[in-house]
Amino acid sequence: MSSTTPTRIRRQLEEAEGYLMLEMPSYALGILESRSEWPTMPFEASFLKGEALRCLDRYREALISLEVAAALRPDDIAVALAQGWCYKRTNRLAQAVDSLERAARHEPENALIHYNLACYWSLASNASKALEELTVALRLKPELRRLIPDESDFNTLRGNSTFERLLRDATASK
Repeated sequence: MSSTTPTRIRRQLEEAEGYLMLEMPSYALGILESRSEWPTMPFEASFLKGEALRCLDRYREALISLEVAAALRPDDIAVALAQGWCYKRTNRLAQAVDSLERAARHEPENALIHYNLACYWSLASNASKALEELTVALRLKPELRRLIPDESDFNTLRGNSTFERLLRDATASK
């Protein structure tokens, strides 16, 4: 039996995913880099490698794998969120926003997407878009309010009356 059989490949990818779930990204990366290509599951391998590199704070490298995964499955929300995370941390806010806006078109009721968009718009100094996205996120998932006081991405919004109202609401609901 060849080491490239679909069953063996699936098992290796499941093992890598397990290491990621156990917060052991170095082990996952070791498995994912053990072969140059993953013939039967290229999306899964690219996404998991991107996630492992993201967990290791190797954002630029992670984006290479995540861009491959996004090309294979452009509608995948997890890929878009991971890309946004990495784009933000490589000072590519426009691309972070683009990734999450693409995701929001596919999953408009996903509060996490809107919350992250609010963060990215805030960092880009677009208060109106940031507040619009934050309002949507909080409508969809009110418990996100508890994250607002400690979210440094919102520092550019502090002092804005609409934001301060959201912040007061967040503090009152603690």
